[in-house]
Parts: sequence; structure tokens; C-alpha cells
Amino acid sequence: MSKSYRPRRSVLYVPASNAKALAKAASLTADAIIFDLEDAVAPVAKEDAREALRSYFLEHPTSKSERVIRINSLLSEWGPEDLLAARACKPDAILLPKVERPQDITGVTEMLEETDASERIRLWAMIETPRGILNADEIAELGLRSAARLDCFVIGTNDIAKETCTRLTKGRVFLTSWLMQILLCAKAGKLDVIDGVYNDFADLDGFATECAEAAKMGFDGKTLIHPSQIEMANAAFLPDEQAIAEAQSVVKAFSTFENTGKGAIALGGRMVERLHLEAAQKLLAKIETIGRD
Repeated sequence: MSKSYRPRRSVLYVPASNAKALAKAASLTADAIIFDLEDAVAPVAKEDAREALRSYFLEHPTSKSERVIRINSLLSEWGPEDLLAARACKPDAILLPKVERPQDITGVTEMLEETDASERIRLWAMIETPRGILNADEIAELGLRSAARLDCFVIGTNDIAKETCTRLTKGRVFLTSWLMQILLCAKAGKLDVIDGVYNDFADLDGFATECAEAAKMGFDGKTLIHPSQIEMANAAFLPDEQAIAEAQSVVKAFSTFENTGKGAIALGGRMVERLHLEAAQKLLAKIETIGRD
């Protein structure tokens, strides 16, 4: 299944209960915004947060940023009402917390189908528990089925650290193997995968370092907790000038008359195959899409 590219370099959490943050959301340059009804909203504020979201989406029917609503677990007392409110808002996607098995996705898909929800409403999955990591491959397979609506994994590093009693240190040495496991499963399912948050938003140097590492690991973007992190994330997950130039040279070389039918060619002293051409075309398509936005 072929999916059109959508930049998700910067994915900002905005508490739905925070009126000031909601008012500012429409003006931000984040690729995506997650309007949070779950962890960022106190139990006593859940109902008011839903109403605030309904009003916000009515007042802002369109947005340059992709808009996602994170609901509470359907097993919680707030989850079912959250899902109904999210469906009514018609966001680009609904983010499901603590996904641990494929049924957590397909169950919501069935509910959306039963209520004739628009096919444009996609599903994102939080992978943030030991069981979710262990079952990430089975969950990600749903990305290969259009009817499942699944588009993206979001990693909850804080919850993973909490559930495993693992310390979140600089470089995340104790989490890296799990991060790569989740990423590998996501890519096998043709899903985007968004890295976890960097908690110290005042530490811009540390944030920049973690963004650069995440980009090299293969993540499509990073979840953010403060608007000050947006521009740095956008830059970190954008291919650099050298990568763009190399991609352009590969595409140009294969487009010549003598190379159009070849599976591999020599370019700049190295062997370049058609898999490199496909990667180059994908990179340039991303740049074009980001440029249009």
C-alpha cells in the first residue's frame, strides 16, 4: 500500500484543558499537534477539556498542522466519551494510549466504522508499555491494511522508563535497544514512528543532541512538550544540503538515456543501485512536500 508523505518532524502535545495553549495552537509551526485529553488533563477537568476541544475545532475548521486528539483508554471511565468527542471534532487522527495488542486498534476501527466516521480520521498508537514493545510487530502489521486506519507509532519514553524501572539518562543508553525494536517494527508495517519527548525543555543543547540522534536512528520526528522546541525539531529531521545534493545527483544520473534501463551505475567512484534511486526520489519528494507547506 502506498501512502503519501506527510511531514511529522515536530509533534507538539497541547493540553486540551489549557485555554492559553489552545488559543496559541493555531499559530504554531509544528508539523502536527496532539491535543491531549489523557495524561495532561486532571480527572476533574476531563469533561471541560472535551468541551474546549469541540469549541476549538468549530472555531478552527482547518489547519496547516496535522491535528491529532489523544484520548484516554477505552477501559477507563473517560475513554468512551473521549472517543465520541474526538470523532465529532473530525481530527486528522486519534491517538490511542498504551496500545498493547492489535485488538486495541481494530476495536476502535470497528467503533468508527459503526458510526460512519470519515475514513480521513486515522489512528496513531502509543507504544509505551513492556507488552506494547513485545507485540509491536503484530500491531505494526495493521499498517499494511488500509481498513485498520493505522498510520503512526508514537513512543512514550517516560512511561516505558516508569514501567521498566529504567533510568532515563543522557544518550538513553538503557532504552536504545527498545527504541530500535519499535522503530524496526514500525518500518516493517510502513508506519511513521515518532520519538518520545525530551523532558528538560530549557536544555536546548541536550534537546538538539537527542533530535540529531533520533534522526540518525530513523525516526520521522519527535514529540515535544514546549513550543520553543518546534523549530529545532523541524531542522533536525530535515535532510541536510549534502544529502539533498547527493539525492539530486542520483536521480539525474539514472535519468540519462544510457542509464534509464540499468539496475546499477557507477557514480562518483561508488556503485549506485536502483534502491538508492528510490531512496533519493523519496527524499526529494519529502523536501518538495515540506517546501509546499
